[in-house]
Amino acid sequence: MRVHLTATAAAAVRRGHPWVYRDGIAGAAGRAASAGGRGARAHRAVAAAAVVAASGEVVELAAEGAPFLGRGLWDADSPIAVRVFQRTQAPALDERALAERLERAFALRDGWFAGRDTTAYRMCNGEGDRVPSLVIDRYDRVAVVRLDGGLLAPWVERLLPHLARALGARGVRSIGLRAPAGGADAEGKKLTHVHGPPLPERVVVRELGVAMEVDLARGQKTGAFLDQRDNRARVRALAAGRRRALNLFSYAGGFSVAAALGGAGRVTSVDSASAAHATAQRTFRENGVDPSAHEFVTADVFDFLEKARARGDRYDLIVSDPPSFAPSERAKPRALGAYRRLHTAVARVLDPGGVLCAASCSSHISMEDFVGTLDDATLERDDLRVRALHGQPEDHPTLPAWWEGRYLKFVVLE
Repeated sequence: MRVHLTATAAAAVRRGHPWVYRDGIAGAAGRAASAGGRGARAHRAVAAAAVVAASGEVVELAAEGAPFLGRGLWDADSPIAVRVFQRTQAPALDERALAERLERAFALRDGWFAGRDTTAYRMCNGEGDRVPSLVIDRYDRVAVVRLDGGLLAPWVERLLPHLARALGARGVRSIGLRAPAGGADAEGKKLTHVHGPPLPERVVVRELGVAMEVDLARGQKTGAFLDQRDNRARVRALAAGRRRALNLFSYAGGFSVAAALGGAGRVTSVDSASAAHATAQRTFRENGVDPSAHEFVTADVFDFLEKARARGDRYDLIVSDPPSFAPSERAKPRALGAYRRLHTAVARVLDPGGVLCAASCSSHISMEDFVGTLDDATLERDDLRVRALHGQPEDHPTLPAWWEGRYLKFVVLE
């Protein structure tokens, strides 16, 4: 099927953006809607609605004056109608072409993680590795595959032999498929076995030499937030000589363990999920740290901060890494307000001379937007400065035209 794009969508594809939204579809099968004139917007909407294709179907992209812009896969259910895979006419878009893309992504990591001090990392970052919607994370001998949208679901069975061969050559023995959001089974498990020996529910991996327990069966993302690996190492370095560290939205305690190993005297971890604390405590023990010397609080973070301020508690290292406050562009104003409220509350319990590490994982919030929620007026103090700005690590690459891929912000203030 040939899909005709509006001028705006076509320009984005030429720049290398990998997504075509539904309102960028002008028509299909040789019928292009006019880009101008009265009723053009309504005509485009009708044309886009009339496009009928199954998820995973290969489509060619065209526009006025450009009979071929590229090829992609159609998604029948997502607001992103097409993920763009190719911008050249050869070769064909098939499983062999996708397997070659995956092999290039895997080979790139071979030189980065050749030692055994890091056994968990991202092997394919979807659009950033030019394999849109496909994420593959490695946890030692296990690989977890996650699909964004339904367009690659029909391709999984065809790609599996290629994946098993390429991953097996790198020491991966088992492959699991992550369920889509809300797809957990009756026991809360989100992982389906698709290849190799049975999947463990939990696995201990190493991250820059630090042990980390990962809940593959029920954890967030594919089991762990691998994109914060370098930032956890930064927190470990910042923790030297700190008396009291606070990790907010602590989840499985990655930043907490980093702070403890770095020398923080007492680390307080705050999360609303008590099960996450149990994982964190096992990780503490794996690293030879007694969790009883630290504090694990099951509470709402905002409520905790209010009570901590009332008690007069102060911390000289604080990490704040909340879940995404902006799941959509429409939610952005509300999200910025939530970040400001959070950062105001955090600053009130930060000691003079302390370090604040503030993170955001929302692609709809730019770095400048986020830094703006850490200004003097918000923090109600003028003794802090931005020491460093960080994003995701090298195994989470992005594309120049795909700003959405630069989602992670990690700001260090001191």
